[in-house]
Amino acid sequence: MLKRHMNDRHSTRIVFLIAGLVTATWAVIVPFAKANTGINDAVLGTLLLCLGFGALISMPAAGPLTSRYGCKKVIIVAALIMLIATPCLSFVTSPILLAFFLLSFGIGIGLIDCAMNVQAIIVEQNANKALMSGFHGLYSVGGIVGAGLMTGFLALGMHIVVATCVMLLLVIFLMYISFQHLLSEAMPSEGPPFAIPKGIVLVLGIICFVVFMVEGTALDWSAVYLVDAKHMDASLGGLGYTVFAAAMTLGRLTGDYVIGKVGALRVVIVGAIVTVIGFYFVITGVELYTLLGGYFLIGCGCSNIVPVMFNQIGKQKTMPQVLAVPAVTTLGYLGILAGPAGIGFIAHHSSLSHAFVFVAMLMVVVFIMAIALQKNLKAG
Repeated sequence: MLKRHMNDRHSTRIVFLIAGLVTATWAVIVPFAKANTGINDAVLGTLLLCLGFGALISMPAAGPLTSRYGCKKVIIVAALIMLIATPCLSFVTSPILLAFFLLSFGIGIGLIDCAMNVQAIIVEQNANKALMSGFHGLYSVGGIVGAGLMTGFLALGMHIVVATCVMLLLVIFLMYISFQHLLSEAMPSEGPPFAIPKGIVLVLGIICFVVFMVEGTALDWSAVYLVDAKHMDASLGGLGYTVFAAAMTLGRLTGDYVIGKVGALRVVIVGAIVTVIGFYFVITGVELYTLLGGYFLIGCGCSNIVPVMFNQIGKQKTMPQVLAVPAVTTLGYLGILAGPAGIGFIAHHSSLSHAFVFVAMLMVVVFIMAIALQKNLKAG
């Protein structure tokens, strides 16, 4: 039994790693997709909505599918969709085809995101110990490794299609390793196939929405902020997100140990405080080391909040887990989509610094909600 649980954990880690690898592969493909189709930035931005739309329509469906068929089948189908769509994204020359494959890719991302988190909750419950941060940490590792490998392949002169196919061969190998120990049991649940988050699940979803908004802000606006608002050299613009991502990965890989020592919700409370302090340095800092220190604190502070929220999904009784996970994941994904756009709106009418102040204040809301959750659990 112990060996089986260990195998379940390793398989779950590999699936999170795969999701990170595939997402990073697409991130490197983007400029090639734009060049291949001959579209401008405005059209690319519109087409990217197809990816988000695909994820948003598949996430609510992932719960009922996982409930009926088990995590294993849903993860395999999602992986197959991504394996078919990803190489096509690297060579299609028609904007319409690009939109179609972005929609397909988004559907695969949405399905695997929900199914792997359902599996992670079950595996963590079976182990009776904190594992969620480590699982999410492997997603971050996959992102770093995927981006590094793709960049390395291209630097060696590989064609983008060849580099993408090499990455997907790695994904197929990893899927083969994890296939046997993915959870195949169906988990019937009562209730509607599509559920709106309510009660404590809604609170968990709002917290994920805010934290994903912070992540989206760091991804899409950190370089622009350092160059335009802080007048750093353009060659240094990428350092903000690099430091943020490294801190996120480090925080998640050590998060299970920290959570086991100090408690899950205390980690969220302290994480929210650290994130706000990080934003203070980013907003008020002038020197590069101060700004990068701020991004490091933001990454550390945010790193374990979302994993803890998924851990809490496994403990709540308001909604079945297979419905609660897609509900929370969908809310979080909306944060990734809406956050950067909202930042742009505020920056256009005021400044990027004021937009960052707004996001920092939302993290204060996360701090308050985490305290309320902690009191609620103690009262219960």
